[in-house]
Amino acid sequence: MKNNTFIKGFRKYFKQNLGILIGLFLLCTVVSFMNENFLTTGNIMNVLRQLFINANLSLGMCLVIITGGIDLTVGSTMGLCGTLTAGLIALNGLNIWLAILIGLLLGVLIGAVNGYIITKLDIAPFIVTMAVQMISRGAVYVYTDGLPIRSVQETFNNLGNGYIKGVPVTILYTVFFTIVVWLILSRSRLGRHIYAVGGNRIAAQYSGISITKVNVWVYAISGFLAAFAGIIYCGRMYSGQPTLGLGDEMNAIAAVVLGGTSFSGGIGTIGGVVIGILIIAVLSNALNLLGLNTFWQQIVKGIVILLAVSIDVLKKRQEKPGAKAD
Repeated sequence: MKNNTFIKGFRKYFKQNLGILIGLFLLCTVVSFMNENFLTTGNIMNVLRQLFINANLSLGMCLVIITGGIDLTVGSTMGLCGTLTAGLIALNGLNIWLAILIGLLLGVLIGAVNGYIITKLDIAPFIVTMAVQMISRGAVYVYTDGLPIRSVQETFNNLGNGYIKGVPVTILYTVFFTIVVWLILSRSRLGRHIYAVGGNRIAAQYSGISITKVNVWVYAISGFLAAFAGIIYCGRMYSGQPTLGLGDEMNAIAAVVLGGTSFSGGIGTIGGVVIGILIIAVLSNALNLLGLNTFWQQIVKGIVILLAVSIDVLKKRQEKPGAKAD
């Protein structure tokens, strides 16, 4: 019985994500022909290590977008919490685990404030998170005075550079948080409420679901994941950088939308987001291997986001009977 359930679930997942799976396969095939180093073991391992940051941000972003919201603060939260943690350790001599706890709690606080203001004041998520993004980014520059904070604490640095039985810890972090967020969405009461709020907010409210609690939880989880990503990245780079996370929210949005999560809310799966994360990681790696500078990379990623959103809108129009484009 369990095997049949697993097979049915796998078939459903495969059918839902067939389009982006084909896209990922084609992307890998084209890049492998264009650069012989792409399919080497070292490069594949590098891709898997590099996707940790975007994976964390995308997992939190997925929860937010399913509710019909958006979180533009993930990049600045990542930068603020990461550099603050590095600074507390390097400049203030604080215990490493206490410093990490403070950094994580700050991320949760930023997210919870986002969710609370959005719901209680009924302000568009885009406006609230854009404002908090500016506040957080400004706080990073004020705290660091625009200069990097060097970390010499070996235990802290190993959090981003260590290995467990030959496997980079960043890959293990990605697997762990992916499973946790998948369990939240598919196996918990909160997950059911997230889909309900995104699908029909008014109906969810009349059915007894607290919109405020759902939004606070969702944005708090997104803040926690962003803070964790920032802390680990600072350890990996041996320093807290004031520009850390700048623009990374765009990569997260791209991965989530590519993974089939709808901006209108109520639709999205972690399986699809994982494929979206892989596509963005492979695309970034391919552009680097081909020697394309970062300015052109931004253009390419912007086009990818625009195409993904356009496809989502067109799919929604086709699903509505009698709907057609002008």
